[in-house]
Amino acid sequence: MNFSNLLHWAIIFLVVALVAALLGFGGVAGTAMEGAKLLFWVAIILAVVAFVISLVRKP
Repeated sequence: MNFSNLLHWAIIFLVVALVAALLGFGGVAGTAMEGAKLLFWVAIILAVVAFVISLVRKP
């Protein structure tokens, strides 16, 4: 599985949230930060699941 795309999008959302917060757009910053957190945790969970599956499949 390729998790770099999810982490890439999480970083983009984080940057958007930081820029929006600096410019005073609190609602946009909060929404972008929630999206970044969601994508980050989904990527971490999928990475752990893939790791466990790879351990189980090895003879």
